[in-house]
Parts: sequence; structure tokens; C-alpha cells
Amino acid sequence: MMLPALILLAALSLVPFITLIVMSFSEVKLMGGIRFDNVGAENWRRLLTDADVRASWEISLVYFALTLGIEMALGIAIALVVHRVTWGRNLLLALVIVPMFMAPIVVGLLGRFLTDSTLGLYAWVLRCAGFEGDLLAGKTSALLTVVGLDVWEWTPLIALVTFAGVSAVPAPLLEAAAVDGAGYFQTLRYIVFPSIRRVLLVALLVRAMDAIRFFDIITITTNGGPADATKIIPVRLYETAFRFRQLGYASCIGLVMLAFSILMANAFVRVLGDKGLTR
Repeated sequence: MMLPALILLAALSLVPFITLIVMSFSEVKLMGGIRFDNVGAENWRRLLTDADVRASWEISLVYFALTLGIEMALGIAIALVVHRVTWGRNLLLALVIVPMFMAPIVVGLLGRFLTDSTLGLYAWVLRCAGFEGDLLAGKTSALLTVVGLDVWEWTPLIALVTFAGVSAVPAPLLEAAAVDGAGYFQTLRYIVFPSIRRVLLVALLVRAMDAIRFFDIITITTNGGPADATKIIPVRLYETAFRFRQLGYASCIGLVMLAFSILMANAFVRVLGDKGLTR
């Protein structure tokens, strides 16, 4: 009974994937109808020597490391603080996760207006602190700004997942640790974190898969600028495909992104398996 649905899902997945592979070895012509002109491995040779794509990958890795590191640290800290609250915990948790439900485009628009050098609240606060520049005009400040917007939106996801894991730690374990005289940080190290490591790794995997495809906020705020300082690989892919109409070359970039995502997912699954957390 599931066969028709499986065939439909396979068609929706395999046909575009095979088409993408064919496009990567072709020059796609759009005038007068779609036409694939075979160019062999030319697109792949170009990809291996393209300094712009290599720079976008370097920016992507920096962005990837910053967002994941900050979101995991802040998310775990927020979850632990909320878990310690006894009165008004549900209300506090609801307020914490509000940014997660906002559309990334809205977050990008808010970030652009709040950092505007003439009208923005954040810009005014920074001017009061002695910073006179435009946050989105400097290479380093623009990258840190989009990282901050991503952290603001998706840290609540890590906090929510971690909070669920901490809440599921068996109470007898915590009570036994308290009876044995373990302090709060000793309890976290030896009881809580070992109990929620599976949850933390899954949360890290989910965010990692999403971070490598990050697109919306950067497009709305900086569009990859200034001077390509925030042009991570998804933005480069979009620009190559839909601005310069180089669909064959863009297919190569997309396939490399797919391969990177698969390798990263396999690495996470291997870590989970080595720790016995996939059972």
C-alpha cells in the first residue's frame, strides 16, 4: 500500500538529483527553451580553481563554527537557568523560544533596521559606547552582525531541546548526588551532561544541517557584502545560478554542498554510534 507513495517520493527526489548531475557537466541554455550542451568536466575544473568559491567556503566555515559554538554554549546555559527557576518557568520558557518562531526574512529586516547607522537602536547604543562605524559596512562587523542575528533566532531551539533533556534526567540520580554531597557543577559534570549527551549531539546535528544552508538573513541584510565578506556558499550558489545564469556551474557548487552535508551527517552518526547512543 505504501508503494505508490514511495514511488512518488523517489521520483521527486531522484529526478531532480539526476538532472542536477547532468547539468553539472553541461552549459545550460535558457534562450528559446532549456537546452543542455555537454562541456565535459569543464565546470568541475573551474570549481577546483575558483578563488571566489574557495573564499566563500572559508567564510562559511568561520560562520559555521561561530554560530554553532555560540548557540550551543548559550542554549545550554539558558536551559540550565530556566530549569532552575521554580516560579513562572513556563512563561519564561515561552518568552525564550519566541525568536525561533519568527520567519528568517523578518529577522533579517529587523536586523537591518536595528543596525541602521542613522535610525537603528543598536547603532545608537554602540555610538553611545564609542563605536561610530556602520555595522553592516565593515567586513568583520558585518559578519559578526549576521552571526548575532542567527544566534538570536536559533539559540532558543538548542535551549528548548536541552531543557527537555535536563527535565528527563531521573530524579533519583540527582537526589543520590545531593545525598553524597555533590555540588551543582559536580552534578552537571557527572550526572546531567552524561545523561543528556545524546540530546546535545542530536541538537548539534540539526543545527549543523541548517547552518550550512543559511541564506535568508544574509540576503536581506548584506546580500553577501561588503566586498563579499558575508558571501557564504549558499549565497554564492544563488548568485551564480540566478544572477549570472550559470546553472551548470551552480550545479557543481550545489553538489559539493550536498556532499559536505552528507559527510558531516555521517560524522555525527559515527560519533553517536561510537558512544553507543544510536541504540
